[in-house]
Amino acid sequence: MSQMRLNPLNGRWVTIVAERAKRPSDFAPRDRREDMDSDRLCPFCPGNEEETPPALETTEADGTWSMRVVPNRYPAFDGDDGFAVHNLGPVFVQAEASGIHEVFVYTPQHDGGLDELDDQHAADLMFALKRRFTDHSDIAQVRYTQAIVNHGREAGASIAHPHGQILGLPFVPGEVLDEERAFARFAGGCLLCTTIEAELAADERVVLATDDVVVITPYWSGSPYELLIIPRVHEPHLPDADDDSLVAVGQALRDSIAHLNAAIGDIAFNLGFHTAPHQHTGQYHWHAHVWPNLVTQAGFERGTGVMINVVPPEQACSTLRSVAATA
Repeated sequence: MSQMRLNPLNGRWVTIVAERAKRPSDFAPRDRREDMDSDRLCPFCPGNEEETPPALETTEADGTWSMRVVPNRYPAFDGDDGFAVHNLGPVFVQAEASGIHEVFVYTPQHDGGLDELDDQHAADLMFALKRRFTDHSDIAQVRYTQAIVNHGREAGASIAHPHGQILGLPFVPGEVLDEERAFARFAGGCLLCTTIEAELAADERVVLATDDVVVITPYWSGSPYELLIIPRVHEPHLPDADDDSLVAVGQALRDSIAHLNAAIGDIAFNLGFHTAPHQHTGQYHWHAHVWPNLVTQAGFERGTGVMINVVPPEQACSTLRSVAATA
């Protein structure tokens, strides 16, 4: 029988349809060749640095760069204006898209990926994000910083070379506002600290756990193989996380993507880091989401906002644990 499960982070229902569950082999991995354009110079490969604006920061290893952060040539958010709303009519409201839009090239390897980073590189990725978030917090018009990775064309990547984006926004996105409200109304302390305790006790959806981080296929997963990465040390803001937490999250993220690839193949996915808004002082616990792109939203999902998940998170976790055990 299908189940409705409530996502306490955003207050929305998801539907788990176990009878329609798919095996990992039923999901076709993406074809990397579809992302390749042999006639196009890759602006993110070593030797092509002049194809991007000057780097905002560079991380080096063995005398060459391992990561670069550069301004986006085609920013969605740009400018120093404050957030001002203009009412142009009864239902026409607009505001300037001021802010910051950066590209985060986290590996020099054109055919690399998060799953191929070594321990130090995975840690350096998180340290670089912390620095960028900290810099954004000092800019008056930036109220929230969103770091994302779109892996694969199906997930929205326009360039095959692995990279992410860091956006300094003049507003707090609705998804994060929903999470803030969820933390505020949760009566048991911290929503995600409680989630860690409950999931470790149930031991049905814990993909991996260390002293510093827990990765779960959340009880309320809205899509197959969705992952939630939670640092154990409670901090609202990612920039306030200690080094142990950042190292653990970077390596857990690397290992989680490796488990997904081992179970399903090189799949497209979206990664998003959620942190408290820069001036937020209320209850929150920073974390990261991984959403594999294995199914397409249809009319029901778009019309209702209720996701249908054909792979119960318990089954997804069992599959990911099994490949981890044989790695």
